[in-house]
Amino acid sequence: MNTSPSRYDLLYNPRLAVSDFAQIAARWNEDSERARARLDCYLDVPYGNGASECMDIFRSKGPSKGMLVFIHGGYWRAQDKAGYSFLANALTQVGITLAIPNYALCPSVEVRDIVMQMVQTCAWLYRNGSNFGAPAGSLFACGHSAGGHLTAMMLACLWPIYAADLPHKVVKAGLSISGVFDLREIVKVPTINNDVRLTRRSAVAVSPALLPPATDAPLYLAVGGSETGGFHSQHRVMANKWNAVLAADIPCPGDNHFTILDNLARPESNLFKATLRMMGI
Repeated sequence: MNTSPSRYDLLYNPRLAVSDFAQIAARWNEDSERARARLDCYLDVPYGNGASECMDIFRSKGPSKGMLVFIHGGYWRAQDKAGYSFLANALTQVGITLAIPNYALCPSVEVRDIVMQMVQTCAWLYRNGSNFGAPAGSLFACGHSAGGHLTAMMLACLWPIYAADLPHKVVKAGLSISGVFDLREIVKVPTINNDVRLTRRSAVAVSPALLPPATDAPLYLAVGGSETGGFHSQHRVMANKWNAVLAADIPCPGDNHFTILDNLARPESNLFKATLRMMGI
């Protein structure tokens, strides 16, 4: 029996290409634990009734200039909000209120269910963000990997259809880091789709590259220079399909699929500076 990774696994499963992922994740977890201990934060704030439907919210240092929701990655099947609190260290220092939601994981749910949980999250933050010091109507989205996909789906959302009290533009702009956008490719990746269980038909319905942007909300894109070919291909497809709202293609030379996220915690990086531009800070 052949147990070697397939060509699509090598293109789209970054853990096969980054040997020190475990060490990177352990560092994120350690830094996140320290961040929760020292920052002004509210943990496990519910946005719904499900066990996974909660978020951590970090108040800005000083007056808030905007609310940023960060959606974690893990190919819709892994990871937890607790591993990403480290991002609050630098972001809150520049006046950003940061929300990091959890969501249910495949295979217990489908990708479309997770999309709807993020719609629920953003609707909740739009209605309630001012209770945590954020200016009303100042919601922006950012996500990494699967979270990059979910960020783009928020820009494709028809919000008034979801809830009549919501405006057309709930999320003012989005930053997708190392995202996947045409999920028909993920159907071909055995090590991922064994859990995610996408079919070609279900993949089409949740592929932002196959949907139009719902508004003129700007999309910012980033991919690491050292990422595998699949993520570069996805990046090019999305940049082409959503060219009308593409605000910036942010260079991250030398970064792999995981180290790219460290840039969101470094004020001197291109990625951090682009986040501030996106939010008008």
